[in-house]
Amino acid sequence: MPWYAVHTKSRHEDKANTLLVQKSIESYLPKMEVWSRRKDRKKRIEVPLFAGYLFVNVEDLTNEKKVDVLRTHGVVRILGKPNSHVPVPVPDAQIEAIRRIVDSKVEIQACMYPNVGEKARIADGPFKGIEGVVLRSDLKKNLFVVSIDLLQRSVAIHLEGFQIEKI
Repeated sequence: MPWYAVHTKSRHEDKANTLLVQKSIESYLPKMEVWSRRKDRKKRIEVPLFAGYLFVNVEDLTNEKKVDVLRTHGVVRILGKPNSHVPVPVPDAQIEAIRRIVDSKVEIQACMYPNVGEKARIADGPFKGIEGVVLRSDLKKNLFVVSIDLLQRSVAIHLEGFQIEKI
């Protein structure tokens, strides 16, 4: 049976996965454990490996089944060819590789960090919302130096990885 990638609304992966299972549609939401930094502590939480996506296994993707998947709360679309409504199956080998990675409990890091020279936005802390350019990064120490033009002067700020997002 072929697997299909399903795009969901932001942060609706769990809800869509639960509702698809309730509809007797086999779905797979790969998750990874990450450290979440709270104000007073660090905590390990599970987050989707591919934010905004999950996989469904449908034997015969008729229009009826396609509509059933698409009418699930949180589902946006089934991924397919550009400029077409024809869903493209994900090879079983790729799904199996994702399962092996997730089951191995190896520490996985989704790298969406900005590279040196790229624009970035500060997502946490007193400078939240301010944009700048990454001057230096040290992924092992999880530190970034971002240049911010402030009153026509450049100010470098050391940030941790959770405090910065790529634009």
